[in-house]
Amino acid sequence: MARDAAVAVADAQSALKKKTAAARSWILLDCSGEETILDVDKYAIMHRVQIHARDLRILDPLLSYPSTILGRERAIVLNLEHIKAIITAEEVLLRDPMDENVIPIVEELRRRLPPANVHQMHGDGRENLSGPHEEAAEEDVSPFEFRALEVALEAICSFLDARTTELETAAYPALDELTSKISSRNLDRVRKLKSAMTRLTARVQKVRDELEQLLDDDDDMADLYLSRKLAGASSPVSGYGAPCWFPGSPTIGSKISRASRASAATIHGNENDVEELEMLLEAYFMQIDGTLNRLTTLREYIDDTEDYINIQLDNHRNQLIQLELFLSSGTVCLSLYALVGGIFGMNIPYSWNDSHGYVFKWVVIISGLVCAILFILIVAYARHKGLVGS
Repeated sequence: MARDAAVAVADAQSALKKKTAAARSWILLDCSGEETILDVDKYAIMHRVQIHARDLRILDPLLSYPSTILGRERAIVLNLEHIKAIITAEEVLLRDPMDENVIPIVEELRRRLPPANVHQMHGDGRENLSGPHEEAAEEDVSPFEFRALEVALEAICSFLDARTTELETAAYPALDELTSKISSRNLDRVRKLKSAMTRLTARVQKVRDELEQLLDDDDDMADLYLSRKLAGASSPVSGYGAPCWFPGSPTIGSKISRASRASAATIHGNENDVEELEMLLEAYFMQIDGTLNRLTTLREYIDDTEDYINIQLDNHRNQLIQLELFLSSGTVCLSLYALVGGIFGMNIPYSWNDSHGYVFKWVVIISGLVCAILFILIVAYARHKGLVGS
């Protein structure tokens, strides 16, 4: 017994170590498409992205924190269900990249973070885009942090939408089966589905509330413009620290030009212009709101089914009450009939009992008729008062 207990403790400690080691695993993807697996502690991450411990604690998988999008000076802290990431102006840190739900997000980040090179080359090596066309093409590219944020929002919205579809596929047939046949098995099945729907609704509601809170506060959205803040803090002449908006550009001058434009926008007071981020968030807010509406519709369908079943049960209960009324009325009448029989069946000598044997049949007949008439009167009164159905 002691040996088995020691083995169990050792296995638990080993599993805890493996879980802790896995929780420390990060993948880093930068704006040029390079990726690196990091196995570092929280202090190294805090030093790298310059965030506080309380912000990093939100991403701890051992702690339960609701969905959150936080904008800090040089990073965006993202906690959306299984997506736990830190986004800067030049790189993305994603926690636990080997998780089955995170692997598709990593693949999508690999595909979408490095922007396509819009500069097409002629045969002699000259670029096809130049002048105002080149400027327009550069301005159409979103900042790096927005591309990463869009991947995360798209992933979580698609994930919750898929879970909602699975729940609908299982719930609607189960509810229809329950309405046709009320049984303990069907009731337990619907109970489990309703519990799953309640949990999923809470998760979707939290993501929706977080997006709505961001959309309602322009200052919070302005905090997510990391590239703009980085460009404003950098020297527009030197170009150092310029945001990684378009890493595929072959010229350094284009990066310096974009940094200069962003810095000029900040100087002229356009740092509160959040139209681009607002359109991005609104698109996914509408998607997550549609998912919540589907769950609301499912909840209403479940409530309607519960009301229908309660009506059925009430109807059965009323039928049992009617049957009980008939049985009780019949019992009262038979009791009166038995009372008459008991009175005449007493072993007490009466003078009128001699030579009057013919009276027995009349007593039986009259007593039976009186009891039957009494039963009919009780039933007629109950129907007149609406106590039983006609």
